[in-house]
Amino acid sequence: MATTLPSCPTPAPAARAICPNCGASNRAAARFCIGCVSPLEPAKPTPTRKTPIPPSQFAATVECQRVESLAESDRRRAGVVTTHTLPEGTTIEGFQILRPLGEGGFGIVYLAWDSVLERHVALKEYMPSQLAVRGADSLGVSMRSERHRGTFDAGLKSFLNEARLLARFDHPALLKVFRFCEAHGTAYMAMPYYEGPTLKESLASKTSSPSEQQVREWLHPLLDALAAIHQERCLHRDISPDNILVTTTGPVLLDFGAARRVISDRTQGLTAVLKPGFAPIEQYGGALTQGPWTDLYALAGVVYYAITGQLPSASAARVVSDAYQPLSGTFGVQFSERFLQAIDAALSLRPEGRPQDVAEFRALLDPLPMADPVLEVPPMRLVETMQPGECHARPGATDAGAASGESAPSEPVEWMTTTHAGLSPERVNHARRGNRSVLAPE
Repeated sequence: MATTLPSCPTPAPAARAICPNCGASNRAAARFCIGCVSPLEPAKPTPTRKTPIPPSQFAATVECQRVESLAESDRRRAGVVTTHTLPEGTTIEGFQILRPLGEGGFGIVYLAWDSVLERHVALKEYMPSQLAVRGADSLGVSMRSERHRGTFDAGLKSFLNEARLLARFDHPALLKVFRFCEAHGTAYMAMPYYEGPTLKESLASKTSSPSEQQVREWLHPLLDALAAIHQERCLHRDISPDNILVTTTGPVLLDFGAARRVISDRTQGLTAVLKPGFAPIEQYGGALTQGPWTDLYALAGVVYYAITGQLPSASAARVVSDAYQPLSGTFGVQFSERFLQAIDAALSLRPEGRPQDVAEFRALLDPLPMADPVLEVPPMRLVETMQPGECHARPGATDAGAASGESAPSEPVEWMTTTHAGLSPERVNHARRGNRSVLAPE
């Protein structure tokens, strides 16, 4: 059976310079005729038909120019293979690799088994794919080019510093680091193995936006985690829906991404540092100071994304033309106005317009608890029951009266009082001897 091959387009003939004197055909770039050596006019390029490019259905959040890094240029020219993961069964400092869980541009996360404590852990390996590579038959990490050694070492130092910082915290909504170490030319950190989707995945699986109660259920634990970080004079600076894990026990704020920022700063990878919509204007550089209000902007951006299903306007674009649409007055049916106003305040473009710390943000989110009303306690009466035949002196009664042989009352005797300070010593002693005493409102 004959097979019909698709026809290839015939290439357009190259432009030629025709000599007007002798008619000889010359190269387009020739200045003199090859036949009669007469001067030639430059050949006019052959017109080509331009095919219109259809507009993309996806609009970029921020228009920017993509700058190719040196490492990307090296990899494109050399055609090298990307990072290799560690083979299953490899043991790293007592952790046995079971399988990779995920791989990014700056690291690989494995499911590993802790043979000492007999538990599963997530083992993260520092592996910036644009700088380093591992051979197919080796555990060691080597540089793609020695000129990247300084950038790799700076990222490695930042990776270890972040692991050391996270190991100091013990908060259920903050990523915990059990151990960290250096081995095979790189570094590793062992963390709990969390099961669950990211907040971005969880929101995408829903058919409608969450309720205010549902948002508060993961917002307040994350605020607690930020308060713990800020108390140590640290900032997260990488909060986004894909950096929050939703587990059965609550949300978990994942790593800081410090190594990524260091490497991106050094290699000029403009598209790999900040996340438009969640990064406030002070993270783009300049004279504005970063602080707790920086993380609160990002977290408020996550709430905005959960409510609207869209990214907030990028802060860099808002400087030129602020097209931010406030939540208050728009989503007042599903959410309380006070809650929406608090999110709008935390998303203020200027840092001074936002709540300055977690405590201020909470005060905007939740009204201050009202003081307990002062209740007027009605006068109390002590109801004392006397046993039949028992005689007890009334307040103010004299010994003479008691000796006169007055008969004991046949029904209980009540005295009006408000406190024990108004009781006679005889009544206090009578109560201590086991007689029933009941305080009841009048």
